[in-house]
Amino acid sequence: MLKENRASEIRPADRLAGVNEYYFSKKLKEVAEMNAAGKRVINLGVGSPDLPPPEEAVDAFCDEIRKDGVHGYQPYTGIPALREAFAGWYAAWYGVALDPQTEIQPLIGSKEGILHIALAFLNPGDAVLVPNPGYPTYSSACRLAGAEPVYYELNEADGWQPDFDALERHAGLSRVRLMWANYPHMPTGARATPELFERLVDFGRRHGIAVCHDNPYSFILNDRPLSILSVPGAKDICIELNSMSKAHNMPGWRMAMLASNAQFVQWVLKVKSNVDSGQFRPMQSAAVRALKAPKAWYDSVNRVYRSRREAAGRIMQTLGCRCDERQSGMFLWGKIPDAERSGEALADSVLYGANVFITPGFIFGSAGERYVRISLCCENELLEEANRRIQDLKLKIQ
Repeated sequence: MLKENRASEIRPADRLAGVNEYYFSKKLKEVAEMNAAGKRVINLGVGSPDLPPPEEAVDAFCDEIRKDGVHGYQPYTGIPALREAFAGWYAAWYGVALDPQTEIQPLIGSKEGILHIALAFLNPGDAVLVPNPGYPTYSSACRLAGAEPVYYELNEADGWQPDFDALERHAGLSRVRLMWANYPHMPTGARATPELFERLVDFGRRHGIAVCHDNPYSFILNDRPLSILSVPGAKDICIELNSMSKAHNMPGWRMAMLASNAQFVQWVLKVKSNVDSGQFRPMQSAAVRALKAPKAWYDSVNRVYRSRREAAGRIMQTLGCRCDERQSGMFLWGKIPDAERSGEALADSVLYGANVFITPGFIFGSAGERYVRISLCCENELLEEANRRIQDLKLKIQ
């Protein structure tokens, strides 16, 4: 006799109640359905670089993959050459000295590292300072670790920088174990300054808070890459994540790293070594080559982004949105007109009326509700086509 099917009694873990499926995971399914129906949606939502990585990196991958002995498991800490290359990259571009043996941990993407840090540092009931607006994964990782995200407001009038006076007055500061920061800021494009990093380090040191700085955009339309680890003593209290996804056009390669003091790195390694089994060696060897790219290569990438930025600016003008010209990074962040109901309503009207997908700012927090974001990871011809479609939509509405 078959037993009664009791699958309906199975329930997910309680921790899933605090997180949702990632916005882009859901929305891109809808975009795919529209494309299947012949809509030809122009995707200006996701920041997935479409330009190639350094040619030397691709050549290195192709050479390495043909060798014997490279297809097995790799060290959890990455091959020595990769750690040394990351250290050389930080010394050359950020002026930061890192010990490749103890102060660098390669990651399978920095998004992975965000969760590893949360699991390594947080206990249930702890609190985490999270920027609003900010990258949604900071909050999700916090909740998955059983901790509570506590949002600190960023606003345009203050250049999207923290209000340290408000942070000092926060009633729950004693429960805070981590603070997330991200400059150049995503989604607003606000740039870092040495003074901002000094204040973040000082704040974390005085309150016993580990400051986690997420730094994937410092090479995109930004002539002065900065690292929080350049502040004297920062390694005592700070962790910096960095990624080759944006800086080297390698998002699908999942090559990233974190840097900090040896103790913090070791705590993260305890988590990571129980989760994955290292990265494919040919990709690590290719990353070594990519990290040695000269300034001319970065300049060539930024010439493309600069041209696309101008085209995206014309779309923002068509939408009636206002943008800060000082933004950096691979997105353009714009404030919607007062007459628009919300950024989500504007983005949906453009998607369904013009078959153009742009990102509503609300997904980055309540402070982003009156904003939309356009990705620069799209060829100029498509950006111009998107602008024409939106112009046509506006004429129809009028």
